[in-house]
Amino acid sequence: MSEAFDPQRWRPAPFLPEAEARDGALIFVVAVLCFLACLTAMGVIAADRAAAGWTGQLTGEATVIVRPKGGETPDAAAARAAEALAGTAGVTEARALEPAKAYDLIRPWLGDVSDIEDLPVPRLVAVTLDGRHPADAAKLRTALQSQNVDATVDDHSVWIKDIRRAGGVVKVLGTSVFLLIAAAAAAVVAFATRAGLAARRDVVEVLHLAGAEDGAIARLFQARFARIAAQAGLIGAGAAAMVGAALRIAGGGGGLTPALPLAWSDLLAVIPCPLLAAAVAAVAAQVTATRLIRAMP
Repeated sequence: MSEAFDPQRWRPAPFLPEAEARDGALIFVVAVLCFLACLTAMGVIAADRAAAGWTGQLTGEATVIVRPKGGETPDAAAARAAEALAGTAGVTEARALEPAKAYDLIRPWLGDVSDIEDLPVPRLVAVTLDGRHPADAAKLRTALQSQNVDATVDDHSVWIKDIRRAGGVVKVLGTSVFLLIAAAAAAVVAFATRAGLAARRDVVEVLHLAGAEDGAIARLFQARFARIAAQAGLIGAGAAAMVGAALRIAGGGGGLTPALPLAWSDLLAVIPCPLLAAAVAAVAAQVTATRLIRAMP
């Protein structure tokens, strides 16, 4: 004997189910894209910090190459140059480097030269500049010329420009990669929306003919895929955070390499990922569903 029908226990099937068999593949693809986006964001942040650190170090220092004149010894010329620069406004400290340090700086370029001490190696003066009001190269040259010191001032301006240019290139590349990943995620969601709409075409046509607004139907797809993308974004962000933490620990607290320091605060870059993934999916699903529904006869 069949069970009697109970209207209170009957619930209509939802237009869009909570879960489908295809959701697993969609979550996997979006999670991978979010994982790559988070790694890109952390890499750009670390690179920007490294560039700022290098620029700050170079901005606060200058190097003076001293050449002796006449019968003056190189060490005496370097000491005279350091004395002239030490009293210059905007200079915190000026000290002549020992000959051994100068030899160590040029040895990698000359190779294994046994009689390197016999070469006419110029003496170097390391200048530490005032952080608030640093002296520029022109002021340092004037101070040296006033003491009749033959020297060349290197304020590292060329290196600073190169570092800043490289930092800008990294930011542009990172932004481009991030936008490409967002576009790929939007394309995946649009494809899933198209497939879901095609599977329910008959129901959509009935609702459309019954007077349901296009926006109301499209918002159903928008809400569903935004929820799926947020879930995938949470998975991808969590995986990226674990990889970033592993890289920092494996690098002895300094990241993967000393040239690319990764701080614990960089892991916070993954926090917006689920929200951004949901926003991209919502826009892609809304636009795709609205366009397809309007195209129905």
